[in-house]
Amino acid sequence: MKRTILLSAVSALLLGTAVIPAAASDCPGFVPPNNLNIPVGSAQARGIIEAQFNEVLDTVQRIYAPIVAARGAVLELRRLWTDGTVNASASQSGKRYIVNMYGGLARHETITMDGFALVVCHELGHHLGGAPMVSSWATLEGQADYYANNRCLKQVFADPASSNFTRIKGSDELAAAACEATYSSASDREICVRSAMAGKSVSYLFKILRNETVVPGFDTPDTKVVTTMMTAHPATQCRMDTYLQGSLCTRRFSDPLSYTDPLIGSCTRSAGFTTGFRPLCWYKPANNSELLPPGSRPAFGTPGDLPGPVFSTLQNGLAW
Repeated sequence: MKRTILLSAVSALLLGTAVIPAAASDCPGFVPPNNLNIPVGSAQARGIIEAQFNEVLDTVQRIYAPIVAARGAVLELRRLWTDGTVNASASQSGKRYIVNMYGGLARHETITMDGFALVVCHELGHHLGGAPMVSSWATLEGQADYYANNRCLKQVFADPASSNFTRIKGSDELAAAACEATYSSASDREICVRSAMAGKSVSYLFKILRNETVVPGFDTPDTKVVTTMMTAHPATQCRMDTYLQGSLCTRRFSDPLSYTDPLIGSCTRSAGFTTGFRPLCWYKPANNSELLPPGSRPAFGTPGDLPGPVFSTLQNGLAW
């Protein structure tokens, strides 16, 4: 029996029909485990279609494969369109950075192409998002959310291919005003608002999966202050706050991230930034200077050496 199973597996691999199992993941998924399943052809399939699913992944693959290759690894975006799982996940196997994107999540009614791009960026954030970490290789959930909007979406939405991505209609007055006050160029402001709105759309998914009655909003930020770093998924409103703050962080794409020091590469008060901070509803600062008024005690350099509150990200380079 064992020999038969082994031969069948080898034959399947040779024929190209085998499904390679995912490596063990240190990340629980984009959302907590749930029983929702939306198969192909389901009446519940009101999100994006397969061509749009692949269009987003093609864009991300083109941008991020070279970035991952520069780290000596290979980016493997698994396009699991026929799988009805409403989730996404990340794992590493040797030098392979794996991102599992399921069709069930893409078909959910809350998901636009912009929202789906945010989910892919979140999973990439587990590989590339830096400290704080949840394991030897994986960035924790809140930081992966922050990375999605602070770094990844800014590159994806700056790419001409993303101009055709679907998104939720309208804008948000508060997000638009915050982006207007933060960025000097019209293109940066547009990307900032678009990234924040992508966060708003996936926050509606969290609300539904958690059976919540309160609608999250940028005007109702989470006031919780954690006493220890949260490693699990933050609350719905907290995650929405993180997407907005990531969009408002004016760090350059070329600014390095550290896998040991969460201060490096992020917007902090101690470094002289005035917005774009990781929300305290999940983030516990390692240094109390992060809680001081801007410019009181810079962690490195001086406030004048760093991007100010009005800053053009795209004009300062897209390269890592």
